[in-house]
Amino acid sequence: MIILTDSSEIIAKVRREIEKQVILLPRKEIALEALKQSLFIQSNSLNECIEFSNRYAPEHLIITTSDPQSLADKVINAGSVFLGKYSCESAGDYASGTNHTLPTNGYARTFSGVSTDSFMKKITFQDISAEGLKNLGPVIEILAQAESLYGHKNAVTIRLKTIQNG
Repeated sequence: MIILTDSSEIIAKVRREIEKQVILLPRKEIALEALKQSLFIQSNSLNECIEFSNRYAPEHLIITTSDPQSLADKVINAGSVFLGKYSCESAGDYASGTNHTLPTNGYARTFSGVSTDSFMKKITFQDISAEGLKNLGPVIEILAQAESLYGHKNAVTIRLKTIQNG
């Protein structure tokens, strides 16, 4: 668990609440061991908190502020995001319909959680008109040449010449 905030008061309140709640847990020894890995980080602003979170790419990100949506728009790396004081991780795990299989260890920077979409086969189709190739062709030729893929470049060049010659 990492707590990111711009308030030392919030850090103190969270620490006190954890102490109160952990002693009530049937498996408090396990919870206390896990909590040893926790970090409490105070930043200068909530924007800095989001910047840190985006670099860290958490599996679960809970945004509990007076206006969580304003920060949610800045989230680019997280497995699942929970907005507001009523959106707890447990809801996502068990009832709200979001995915429980999420990327851990910072993999939210490059992967999404497993969803039904993960089991769908996708095929892409391209149907480019002569006009479309006239517009895209020069860009494709430049990019293919920059990658030294002259066969790719020639595939476009030949088609462009065919279009030009009617």
